[in-house]
Amino acid sequence: MINGEILKQAVISGANNISRQKNSINDLNIFPVPDGDTGTNMSMTVMAAVRALEEYDGSNAGEAAGIVASAMLRGARGNSGVITSLIFRGFAQGLKDMEEVNGKNLAAALGIGVDAAYKAVMKPTEGTILTVARMAYEAGVEAAKEDNSAVFVWQNICDKANDALAITPELLPVLKKAGVVDAGGKGLCVIFEGMLSVIKDGIVVEYDETSEVTVDNFDSAAAEFDEEINFTYCTEFIVGRNPEEETDPQLLREYLETIGDCVVVVSDEEIIKVHVHTEEPGNALSKGLEFGQLLSTKVENMKEQHKNVKKSKSGEKEVFKPAEPVEDIGFVAVAAGEGLKNLFKDLGCTNVVSGGQSMNPSTDDIFAAVMATPAKNVIVLPNNKNIILAAEQTVPLVKDRNVIIVPTRTIPQGMTAMLNYDPEISPESNAQLMMDSTQSVGTGLVTFAARNSEFGGKKIKEGDIIALENGKLTITEKSAVKAVIKLAKDMVSRDTSFITLIYGEDISEEEANKAYEELRDKFGSRTDISLVKGDQPVYYFILSVE
Repeated sequence: MINGEILKQAVISGANNISRQKNSINDLNIFPVPDGDTGTNMSMTVMAAVRALEEYDGSNAGEAAGIVASAMLRGARGNSGVITSLIFRGFAQGLKDMEEVNGKNLAAALGIGVDAAYKAVMKPTEGTILTVARMAYEAGVEAAKEDNSAVFVWQNICDKANDALAITPELLPVLKKAGVVDAGGKGLCVIFEGMLSVIKDGIVVEYDETSEVTVDNFDSAAAEFDEEINFTYCTEFIVGRNPEEETDPQLLREYLETIGDCVVVVSDEEIIKVHVHTEEPGNALSKGLEFGQLLSTKVENMKEQHKNVKKSKSGEKEVFKPAEPVEDIGFVAVAAGEGLKNLFKDLGCTNVVSGGQSMNPSTDDIFAAVMATPAKNVIVLPNNKNIILAAEQTVPLVKDRNVIIVPTRTIPQGMTAMLNYDPEISPESNAQLMMDSTQSVGTGLVTFAARNSEFGGKKIKEGDIIALENGKLTITEKSAVKAVIKLAKDMVSRDTSFITLIYGEDISEEEANKAYEELRDKFGSRTDISLVKGDQPVYYFILSVE
């Protein structure tokens, strides 16, 4: 029988085991793009449970499982981390109120977690961590019929998990082609094996300090912003157009470019929505009046905002302070890089969580930002496919406000969603409208190959410049500027109205302007083109085409 103390030590052992092996699990990622790193995400998720268990000295298995589930839910990072947390949440549900548990109890509890994990994924794919968990659970149920001891059942669970892992390449051709097994499935096997060491032999796998994963060194990968702000005031306004007068918003845009930067002008038949950084907010608003009535305005001092950013450079992690839900609606977005963070705030987001590709925030990070948003309805934009599941786990955690996840998968989708918000309709209708609007935006990404690989019969070397069109690798180049120009040529069509070029922390202003000018020469006569300094890590350029 297993009591709370044994279960506690088993979870600690499982966490230590994946901490030791996280890098080899990361190496199983087959796509060359820098990603969330499965081993790192899973390690951080389970380590959250270890920290929560430090003060627990009870012997109730149900209590220990509950502590583990709560901590892992809040600490979950990336899809693999969220799925792992759901499996352990099933443990907590299945073992609730049990002082001691046997093999049958363990298998049944695992089954609850497997069921929750499958339901959490919109389109479950076999050959992944889901397959490994499901087959392990099924083996545990059969083993319990033969021998109900915890040791026998968990041994069979581990053995079958490894058997399932071995066949993942047969279920997913992309794994077979790369000659690897599924990374998430491998991580789950490693956690289960670490637990078995305690359940079977009473030995806790030793923690490897050299492979320690912490929130601090995880977040340090994000770019920090510490350069002179060229313009003080972030100015936004919406102009209601006079239907009896024909006005060209391009003329407003051209004027704003003479008095500031980061100019965005979006229009339809009824309104013109404007964003600009300038020293002359009054002049910007006055010019706007020439095109119609001002429906809303917002002017913020970016230098004052920057003081708070500098605090984080000294090692202080951004802290979200809880706020009472007094407003009707608010927004939370996820983005990495101060330029992108400020852009989403300019678009109306109250809080922006630091994170993105290779830096997945935890459920607790997103939860804190939601609770710091003073609104009865909070719409969350994950802006990355590997963050959507973690964001969705915040919904049941929040009791005093309505949380709606708009599952944006990229930064351009998030930007388009915010630009299409309609204050005249309900939060639920807005969520649908915002998501529908993302269908018209294409996302181009220019980054570097994180590992050697082969795609489309072409060998890719670590460090090569690569470009992706809506998630599909299409281009390899020696220059990021050349790559983004080629990418734009592939993505822009006759129907394209807007192009936004966002450049990252590793791109100089000179390189960004060169790419911008080439795009203007190629498409400027028929397309509105904007250049934005995003400061994002990982991606040299993010290209939004709609």
